[in-house]
Amino acid sequence: MKLNMGNTDRIIRLVVAALLAIGAWMVGFGSIGGIILLVLAAVMLITSAVGFCPLYAPFKFSTKHSPAKS
Repeated sequence: MKLNMGNTDRIIRLVVAALLAIGAWMVGFGSIGGIILLVLAAVMLITSAVGFCPLYAPFKFSTKHSPAKS
């Protein structure tokens, strides 16, 4: 598995995961909306921790900066 997420992308996903978790708390963890928000937060958190986004792979998209070649 080749990493395809840069640091900025990972930080944004962490912030979005936190916001989704807060939204789930506000809606109620036991409600359908709360469960959906928690699942989305978990996906964002996991992809951020791993550094790989499966949706980027089929399109060969990457936000990771490649090292400069001299």
